Amino acid sequence: MKPIALALGLPLALALAQQQLLLRLPPRLQRLQQSEASSGPAALELDFSRPMDRASLAASSRLEPAFKVRWHGSGNRLKLSLDAGSRISGPIRVLVAGRDRRGQALQPSSWLWDPRARPLAVVPVDGGQQLQLQQSDGRWASISPVWAQILAVEPLGDGSGVALVSRSRGGLQIWRIPLEQRNLAPATQGLAPVRAHAPVALGDGRAVFAHLSSNRRGDLLIQSGGPEPMSAQTRLWPRGERPRRLGIDASGPMRLLPQGGGVVVPVNDGLTLMDLPPRPTRQQTLPGSRDLSSFCPRSGRALLLRHWPDFRRSIELVEPGQAPRQLWLGTQALVASSCLGGGERLWLAQIDGLQRPELTVLELTRLGQVVARRQLHGWELEPGTPLSLDPSRHALILVLKPQAQTDAAGEPSTAPPAPQAMVMDTTTLTLRPLGKRARLALWLPP
Repeated sequence: MKPIALALGLPLALALAQQQLLLRLPPRLQRLQQSEASSGPAALELDFSRPMDRASLAASSRLEPAFKVRWHGSGNRLKLSLDAGSRISGPIRVLVAGRDRRGQALQPSSWLWDPRARPLAVVPVDGGQQLQLQQSDGRWASISPVWAQILAVEPLGDGSGVALVSRSRGGLQIWRIPLEQRNLAPATQGLAPVRAHAPVALGDGRAVFAHLSSNRRGDLLIQSGGPEPMSAQTRLWPRGERPRRLGIDASGPMRLLPQGGGVVVPVNDGLTLMDLPPRPTRQQTLPGSRDLSSFCPRSGRALLLRHWPDFRRSIELVEPGQAPRQLWLGTQALVASSCLGGGERLWLAQIDGLQRPELTVLELTRLGQVVARRQLHGWELEPGTPLSLDPSRHALILVLKPQAQTDAAGEPSTAPPAPQAMVMDTTTLTLRPLGKRARLALWLPP
């Protein structure tokens, strides 16, 4: 019996000894990564080897420059988020320090973190157009070859790449450009510029139409079709997995939900929200003549553009479990929108007038109150330009061009002016040129 008891007891004794040894070891920061911020400008997720004292972390950790922060969570996993009013103008040094619940000190670690999005622009160059990116030091770098024309650009929501559509002799070609970003690293290593890899073709180059959509996971949805009848198809490219075809009929471009797991499908009688595999098939339909205008960062919130029979238009805020709430109604053409958090603030670009269209940007609250208005006299919005928000900079990016001068007959008297990439401050609605001629400008997520 003694050999059997010894054989059974020895592993138990070793396990107990190992447990006591681990309890005496100091806690470790096992993982630090950037997190999607739903309300503030940026956030970090921290995983520790054992449950931590959140108050101790909040008291001992530091950010340089200093920002108001909030700590969320408990146990081994915590989240640090910057206050909603924080404006980030450069990299942040993050010192992580504190104690666990047993009072043992964490080995302090220092990190560099740049949570700012980077400007992407389709730039006219000799021979056609090229996708370029502005690095954190202000330099512009090309991340694509020169193509005759770039028709659409969709940054992958996790910042791992960019999808785009170019025009070739045979038709439209869809590409994915993988990107390497190092926006969070130990202070001893430092940050690095964005590095682009060779474009990967996602089709045969014979498409006659193509629509792209991505979510924060980095999944990519492609709607495309060739010249042959019944050749339209919808493909989902989950990040790191093989593509699969989706049997979904839509009356227009579909949009992936930012948080993943679903897609918004325009249909003849409204908008349908559909779950995607591997979730069970489930769908909800919102009837009426509505288009999806833009998503809000907080899950389940979006802005809808509604068309009325008397040719008026309205903007509606959609929230989980509630009917759409009208925030704005008018006769102006609404060409773009953007949303902060769960709809606490939203910005609308509208055009009024026919002979001499007037472009105006409005800032509204979630109750529909207009708190700021900027008339952009002498400027036109480049067709198809979205109103893209970077909450870390408190800035919108858009493409504007000076209005062309006309003669008495209404004909252009000068050459068409070149459109320019611009950044608009969300607090003052003032414009700042980025110093680039561009046909399209967007933010690349960090």
